[in-house]
Amino acid sequence: MDALRHGWPIEVEGAGTLLPVETAIARQATSGHMLISAARAATLKLVNQLEAAVPHAPVLIRGAERFDLDRALAVADPALDLAHPLKGPFKADPLEWPEAAAAALELARIAGILPAFMVAPEHAGEAQPVSPADVAAWADPDKLQIAARARLPIATNEDCELVVFRKPDDMREHCALIIGKQMAGKVPLVRLHSECLTGDILGSLKCDCGPQLDAALSRMAEEAQNGGYGVLLYMRQEGRGIGLVNKMRAYRLQDQGFDTIEANERLGLPDEARDFTTAARMLKLLGIGEIGLLTNNTRKVVALGQQGISIARRVDHALPSNPHNRRYLDTKRDRAGHLLP
Repeated sequence: MDALRHGWPIEVEGAGTLLPVETAIARQATSGHMLISAARAATLKLVNQLEAAVPHAPVLIRGAERFDLDRALAVADPALDLAHPLKGPFKADPLEWPEAAAAALELARIAGILPAFMVAPEHAGEAQPVSPADVAAWADPDKLQIAARARLPIATNEDCELVVFRKPDDMREHCALIIGKQMAGKVPLVRLHSECLTGDILGSLKCDCGPQLDAALSRMAEEAQNGGYGVLLYMRQEGRGIGLVNKMRAYRLQDQGFDTIEANERLGLPDEARDFTTAARMLKLLGIGEIGLLTNNTRKVVALGQQGISIARRVDHALPSNPHNRRYLDTKRDRAGHLLP
């Protein structure tokens, strides 16, 4: 991931050398093929080709001439679609290393860059080795451990404790705010909240994250006052797991008229990439196996249940809309299955 952020090539076991298009510092690099996601291939109108028609599968493309970095970036970055409307024609070729390709695209997502690579490029420089098994090992939730905990009084309740979790090979630090006194035999009210800088801190009106966070803290404080307790799991996975930079790219596409799911697809990114297995691991480390879940998202209910967390009840968490987030909330309801009015 560090190599990708620096623009260095990676040597993926089973795939050979891949150069990240967005960050590449080897300006002289050229390649006959690019690796892109199925979502980006759909934007480029390639899904009528058999090799590009498999949903969510990586796609290997070649053009009429070799890709240099400028040409490759025009393929990868939807911000350049209007400036380069006549890209192509491209041919989707058979991909004989799908596992390695999927690992490379996942690394790009985690690194927060556009999921697009030049394949076997000339003049790319020395590559950093990585294997699909390395990516799987990095994502293993069992590596997560409690790193520190301390009392943290907050505005809605002074009797709180903040528990911080981390993995040895991940710079992100997730945390759990326990509101009230944790008691054996009590089923806590739990909220999984994914980090949203724009909503949580800056008061953005484009989403409902800030109001959802505030309402969750108030609702769990009420739970504590009535003899129970609450747990806010604050997950470091900005933009549904695509990172802040790509979230801002998606916002620019939304300003052009695309909804939140369409914007992610044009970027070549999944509309939902959050890791709920980590949330389940956090609860287990806290000794919590049964919860009341404060959510409108049925995916969270299913994901936690699959990880052995018993959902005793689901508590609605719908809040009023505003003119800036009405379409966003409608998209969550109509296309992502959220239980919203």
